[in-house]
Amino acid sequence: MDITSFEQFELNRQLLNAIAELGYTEPTPIQQKTIPLSLGNHDVLGIAQTGTGKTAAYLLPLLMKIKYAQGSAPRGLILAPTRELVLQINEAVSELGKYTDLRHLALYGGLGPKTQIETLRKGVDLLVATPGRFMDLYRLGEIVTKDIRTMVLDEADKMMDMGFMPQIRSILEVIPTKRQNLLFSATFGGRVERLSAEFLEAPIKVEVTPQASTAEMVNQVLYEVPNFRTKINMLDYLVSKDAFQRVIIFARTKGTAENIYKFLARKVVESDKIRVIHANKGQNTRINAMDAFKEGNVQILVATDVAARGIDVAQVSHVINFDLPLIYEDYVHRIGRTGRANHTGEAITFLTMAEEYHVQKIERIIRMTIPRKPLPPEVEVVETPFDEQQAMLREIDEQRRKDDPTFLGAFHEKKAKNLPSPKSRLKAKSKLPNTKKTAPSSPGTRSGIPTGRPGGAAGQKGSGQKRSGSRGGRR
Repeated sequence: MDITSFEQFELNRQLLNAIAELGYTEPTPIQQKTIPLSLGNHDVLGIAQTGTGKTAAYLLPLLMKIKYAQGSAPRGLILAPTRELVLQINEAVSELGKYTDLRHLALYGGLGPKTQIETLRKGVDLLVATPGRFMDLYRLGEIVTKDIRTMVLDEADKMMDMGFMPQIRSILEVIPTKRQNLLFSATFGGRVERLSAEFLEAPIKVEVTPQASTAEMVNQVLYEVPNFRTKINMLDYLVSKDAFQRVIIFARTKGTAENIYKFLARKVVESDKIRVIHANKGQNTRINAMDAFKEGNVQILVATDVAARGIDVAQVSHVINFDLPLIYEDYVHRIGRTGRANHTGEAITFLTMAEEYHVQKIERIIRMTIPRKPLPPEVEVVETPFDEQQAMLREIDEQRRKDDPTFLGAFHEKKAKNLPSPKSRLKAKSKLPNTKKTAPSSPGTRSGIPTGRPGGAAGQKGSGQKRSGSRGGRR
C-alpha cells in the first residue's frame, strides 16, 4: 500500500496535529518505510543521508510508544555523536511532542552537569545524549536505566569516526537487553556493519538512497586553486555576490576557520553577519551562533566538521568546502546542509594539488565525478610561497606512501640522486686541509702528512696509516 499521508500511520491525534502544524504533508521515503516497522517493534537498520527526514522517522514511533509522562526513569534513549546534533534532535522532540506532556532532556558535555542532574531528578521520559555525558551521569548514579525499552543510535558512522565505540559498549552493558533498537547511518562501512551485528537483533534494513549518496537537489562544483591565498581570494569573490544569502564555509582545522572568519569580518561582510564555530568555542557561543544562523540574523557560518551534522536549516543557499575533509564520508554530510526540504542548493569545493588525492577517494564513495570549473578571471591567482609548496609536496609523498609502502618519496629520490659515489667522497675527503693541531717539527721528521707526498695518497691509505704518522710526529 502506498503511503501518501501521515494519517495512514497508527499515530495518535496529538502527534498528527503537531505534524500538520509543522507543515509536513507527505512522508518521505525513509519515513514511509521506517515508521510502520518501528511501530511493529522491529529492530531497524536505516541507511539514509542527512536531510531525508530520518529524525522524524524514528521520533514519531518512539513518541507514540512512550505516549505520556510516567514515573521518573527514562523509557527511551537516543544517542548522537555531537552536542549540536543532540540539541537538534531535542528540538525536534519539542516540536513533534508539543501536544503531549512527555518530559525530555538533552545531555551533552561542554558545560557543568548540575542543571542536567536537577532535571533528571524531577523525572524524564526520553533522553537525548552524547555517549560520554550519558556514562558520566550514569556512573554518578543519576540515570536509572531499568525502564529503557527503546534505544536509537543516530549517525552511527560518525560515532565510529569519533571513537565512541567503548562508551557505546559500556551503555549496552547497563541498559536492559529486552528492548527495541534502531540504528541510523549515512554510510554502511565495515565498522558500522560490525556495530549493527552487535547492537541489533534480526534487523530489517531500510535503505532509501544509495550508500553515501549526495543530495539530488545539490549542484556540486570544484575549483582548482594553487594555494591558501588564492582560496581566500576566491572566497572573497564568491561571498560578495548577492546569490550567497545563507552560506556555511567548512574548514579542516580550527586555525583555518579562525583565519577565514577574521578575513571575512574585516573585508567582506559586516562583522555581526558572520560567526565561527569549532571545538574551542564555548558551548553557549556555539548554540547562540547556530540559533542566529537559523533565524537568518547571520549570513555566513564558518565551521569545522564538529558542526557538519548538527545544522538543520531549510534554506542554506551554499556550502563552501574551503578544505576537503579527511574523513571522506563527511563530504556527504557537509553538502547535505544545503538542498534540504526540496530547496535547491550549491556545494562549492576548493581543490589544491595536495587535495587531488582526497577528491578521488570522495568521488569513489559518492559514485560520481564532481564537475570542475576554471577560476573566474576576476580572481587573483597568487604565486605559491616556497614553504607552502614544500608542505604540499611532502603531503603528496605521504599519500603515495599510503598506496605504495615501498615508495621512498620524491624528496628522498632527489637527495639520493645528487649524493656523490663512495669513491668520489673518499677523493674529496683526501683533498681537505689538515686542521689537526700538531707540535712544530724540525725538517726531515714525519709530522702529519709529509709535504713531499701527494695529498691523495694519504687519503687513500686510511685511518691506520694516519695514526702511524701521528706517532712519528710525537717521537
